Amino acid sequence: MATISLRKGNTRLPPEVNRILYVRNLPFNISSEEMYDIFGKYGAIRQIRIGTNKDTRGTAFVVYEDIYDAKTAVDHLSGFNVANRYLIVLYYQPAKMNKKVDLKKKEEENARLQEKYGISKDK
Repeated sequence: MATISLRKGNTRLPPEVNRILYVRNLPFNISSEEMYDIFGKYGAIRQIRIGTNKDTRGTAFVVYEDIYDAKTAVDHLSGFNVANRYLIVLYYQPAKMNKKVDLKKKEEENARLQEKYGISKDK
């Protein structure tokens, strides 16, 4: 994995830092305007995508124009209280996100096979 060598002043960023943030534990009824109000305080935002289906409600992706603005947002908004919910703000890491999906698919496949062959989970 390549190390990010961008510098602002004398600050070197860790390799996981990027412009895309993954936000969890959002209120289900949060609006785009509220998201822009909360996250826009830390810099110019390119895009916000709020989860709308059953699996993605309460989550969002926030894409900043500048990597340093994203870092500042993570530093200030992790644990921020919105409608009595504490935000979990992480850097988007596609490799980890895909592993969760793969694990879920494997669990579903195992459950299907257990049911098909009459294998119970209890011993």
